[in-house]
Amino acid sequence: MGDFKYYIARRLLTFVPTLLGVIVITFIISHLVPALPAKGAFARHMNPQTLALIKKMYHLDQPWYIQLWLYICDLFTGNWGTSIVTSRPILKELSIYFPVTFQLAILGEFFILVAGIPLGIAAAMRNNTKLDQAIRVLSVIGYSVPYFLLAIAFQMIFYYWLGWLPGFGLGRKPRVVYTGMYLFDSILCGDWGAFVDNFLHFLLPSISLATPGAAVIARLMRGSLLDTLSADFIDYCRMKGLPERVIMVKHALKNAIIPIITVAGLQFGGLLGGAIITETIFAIAGLGRYLVVSTYAMDYPVIMAGTFLIGLVYLIVNFVVDLLYAYVDPRVRLT
Repeated sequence: MGDFKYYIARRLLTFVPTLLGVIVITFIISHLVPALPAKGAFARHMNPQTLALIKKMYHLDQPWYIQLWLYICDLFTGNWGTSIVTSRPILKELSIYFPVTFQLAILGEFFILVAGIPLGIAAAMRNNTKLDQAIRVLSVIGYSVPYFLLAIAFQMIFYYWLGWLPGFGLGRKPRVVYTGMYLFDSILCGDWGAFVDNFLHFLLPSISLATPGAAVIARLMRGSLLDTLSADFIDYCRMKGLPERVIMVKHALKNAIIPIITVAGLQFGGLLGGAIITETIFAIAGLGRYLVVSTYAMDYPVIMAGTFLIGLVYLIVNFVVDLLYAYVDPRVRLT
C-alpha cells in the first residue's frame, strides 16, 4: 500500500506543471494568430473608445508575459473573464455548454467499450477464421473514416432516409435539472420520457464519435488477448485442468484488459476534442460548438478558457487512469 501512495504522490507532482504547460502552449499559439479580438473582424464594428476599453479590460495593451501571468492568476482564482461577444461571464456559459459535451463523451466512451471489447474477444477466440477477418476489416474501415464523414453518413441514413432517429439538437429538458446533463438528470428525477428522448437525440452523434475508438479497442483487445492466451501461465492453468471458461474469465481477460484501461482514458480526451466537429454537424449546443462560434468571432477569452477546461478534464481523466492502471498492475507502481 505504501508504494501505491508514493505512486499517487509522484503523479500529483507532475499534474500541476503539465497543466501549466497546457496553459502556456495555448497562450503562445493564440498569440501567434494575427486576428486577435483587438485586430480581427469583430474589431472593425467597434468605435475606437470601445476598442481601447476592451484592450484594457483583457490586458491586450500589456506585454505578453504580463498577460500570461494575469491570465494564470485569474484561472486559478475562478475569474475566467467575460465573453466579448455575449458580455456574459465565461464560467457561467461553460457551466451550460460543458455538461452537454461531457455527457456526449461519456456516452461515446460507453459505446467504445461495449462494442470494442466484445468484438476484440470474439476475434481472438475465433482467430484466423472468417469472423476474425471480418472484424479486422471492419475495424480498419472504422478507424480510417474521419469523424465528420461518419457523422454525415449516419445522419443521412438514419435521419434523412429512414427517419428512425433525430438528427439535430438536444432532447426534451427533464423536469428537474441538477447537473446540466439531461440524460443523468432524467434518471435522477425519474423523468423517463425525457431520458428516452435525450438518448435518441444523442445516439447518432455518440456512435459516430465512438466508431473510430471502438475500432482501436477491438484490435487492441484482440492482440492483447492473443498474447495473454499464449503465455506460460495460461498453459499451466490448462495443465491443472481448469475449465476453459474459468481460464478465460479469471486469468486471460483480467490480464488482457490492462492495456485497454490506458487507451480508453486517452480516447476520452480525444472524444472531447472530436465533439467539436460532431456537435457542429448535429447542431448540439455543447462546448465544441460554443468554441467553434467563439473562434469565428475571435472571442479570445472564451477560446482560452474552453481550451483550459478541456485540458484540465483530460489531465484529470488520465490521472485517474494512471491510478487504475497502477491498482490493477502493481508492477507499474515501481516505474
